Amino acid sequence: MLIEIENLHVTFGHGLDAVHAVQGVSLAVNEGESYGIVGESGSGKSTVLRAICGLAPTSAGEIRMDGMPLRTPRSAAFYRRVQMVFQDPYASLHPRHTVDRVLSEPLAIHGFDRREERINQALADVGLGQGFRFRYPHQLSGGQRQRVAVARALILEPRVLLLDEPTSALDASIQAEVLNLLDRLRAERGLTYLMVSHDLAVVGHMCERLLVMQNGEGVEELARADLRARRAETPYTRKLLAASEGYRPAEAS
Repeated sequence: MLIEIENLHVTFGHGLDAVHAVQGVSLAVNEGESYGIVGESGSGKSTVLRAICGLAPTSAGEIRMDGMPLRTPRSAAFYRRVQMVFQDPYASLHPRHTVDRVLSEPLAIHGFDRREERINQALADVGLGQGFRFRYPHQLSGGQRQRVAVARALILEPRVLLLDEPTSALDASIQAEVLNLLDRLRAERGLTYLMVSHDLAVVGHMCERLLVMQNGEGVEELARADLRARRAETPYTRKLLAASEGYRPAEAS
């Protein structure tokens, strides 16, 4: 297994003010797999991704990569291998930094050579030409910003992308473009995805397996075939599946 999470707990605050955001979550992701985490807002799914990156405090449990426990703080080598794409493309890019600076900074921090070539290639990989290189975020559409965010994550040539609701802030027509882009890049590069979403349709399209979370706990793991056949064991998952089918008017009596 490439990523293993065993009995993960994440707690914010202390004593009576403690918030148990994640409680005993376990999962395992194979190399090259796309694995989803779904649940309502506040279920703890994004906190799991942040715990992997060291951005949320692990109060119990263990996170392993290639069988080795991750240490806090995470090393520079970890961030070469694991990158995250955040939910909001409007907030994740510095408003006063050009696309060129957004892409060149991680290369400089990690000591990559051939930076000019890598920046141009990264833009081409996400479907943006060199004409976007010296634009500012306010000169880009939401979909273009998210493509820049994906390019920034990929420019370090990671093995794993952590995707935190990567299309939820985008219009429906743009969502499909970004999802298809992510699908293509995973196939071309043999990437491993761990994707968080509240949208079962997105996860069903992108992921081979998924974990359903409720109130910080993992309640059920499903394969893609189970999701498409609407097979679920727990009442909560069945409710999610029913809600994803959309509103159906009541039959006339």
